Amino acid sequence: MADLTMRDAFLDELFIIASKDRDVILITNDLGAPSLDKFRRDLSSQFIHGGISEQNQVNLAAGLAMEGKRVFLYSIIPFLPLRCLEQIRLHLCVKDLPVTLVGLGAGYAYDKSGPTHHGIEDVAIMRALPNMTILTPSDSNMAAAFARMDSERPRYIRLDREGLPQLYGKIAFTDGFISPRSGRDMTIIATGYMVHQALRVSNELQYHDIYARVLDLYRIKPVNVGALLQAIQGEKLVVTLEEHFVNGGIGSIVAEILADNGKSIPLLRLGIPNHYFHDYGRETLHKLCGLDEESIIKRIRTAYDA
Repeated sequence: MADLTMRDAFLDELFIIASKDRDVILITNDLGAPSLDKFRRDLSSQFIHGGISEQNQVNLAAGLAMEGKRVFLYSIIPFLPLRCLEQIRLHLCVKDLPVTLVGLGAGYAYDKSGPTHHGIEDVAIMRALPNMTILTPSDSNMAAAFARMDSERPRYIRLDREGLPQLYGKIAFTDGFISPRSGRDMTIIATGYMVHQALRVSNELQYHDIYARVLDLYRIKPVNVGALLQAIQGEKLVVTLEEHFVNGGIGSIVAEILADNGKSIPLLRLGIPNHYFHDYGRETLHKLCGLDEESIIKRIRTAYDA
């Protein structure tokens, strides 16, 4: 699946599943994905195009789930979940219904569309909701694996738009995190697109005699707390790296875990400052946020040597 985007990998896998299970239903407001055309053409009775009515689509998904259907609701993150928070809260989380929300455009993936289309608050918002699971794949194989996972509770899956390099084979993702890079000196915890940035940073840090392990925290909620604490036990420094507001994202999650468990491991949280940028281009936005390689390496070296 090296040439597939996360969206196409997820939807292609879901198509295979739906072809064998008539209870699988896909609801969307998108017309622009070739992977949706197969659903529309070959599984028309399991495909619903809801138009520009995302809040009502959540209500529809809830009703179908209550009748025993396995419902997947797909849109871009500004529309799902941000526009639909009340409906998700009341009709999915309060009722604990097994509906999978698939949001496209995590972080600055819609980098040419401005702040109206940036998905940089969604983790903070969605992790506040009881019963909600949050997943962020870092490559298309992982995205496809998330389509295969069964769930009896609400799920939110955050997809990037770009075709990213493959990090993993066709494996089961069950532990909540995985390490694509080992290291002896410190750990960088990243998610989604920023796992790739973390790997590039880890490569460069070796030239400064710092060997950083990378942990891909793909299940943001619920975190596998015991395993994560064991993985970072005794570290000189832990860094969280995310393309999300630093408020309420994985940096906040790791800080809460350390505080709640009485662990005094130095933590550097790197993410987007609590500010909306009106500039364009992912590289430009990263430089403004201090999430470019040079800025990240500088801040890590300063914290590591402190």
